[in-house]
Amino acid sequence: MPVYDYKCRKCGAEFEKFLRSLAAAAAVTCEKCGSARVEKLVTCCAISSGGRTESAGSSKSSHSCGSCSSHSCSTCH
Repeated sequence: MPVYDYKCRKCGAEFEKFLRSLAAAAAVTCEKCGSARVEKLVTCCAISSGGRTESAGSSKSSHSCGSCSSHSCSTCH
């Protein structure tokens, strides 16, 4: 289950939200002020494969994108 980072456009608070479905994303509100004016932040993730964990943008990646370690995100060329 994914955890997303959000930032409130009203008070500037940053917080994490565990979402069970895409429908739940529409109901996210700021944990500090209650505003619905929140934006999902772009963050890196960690991917575990074969007992080794690398974070996105790791220097171990040979791909020039640097935005992800799977080389299949929308920013990869």
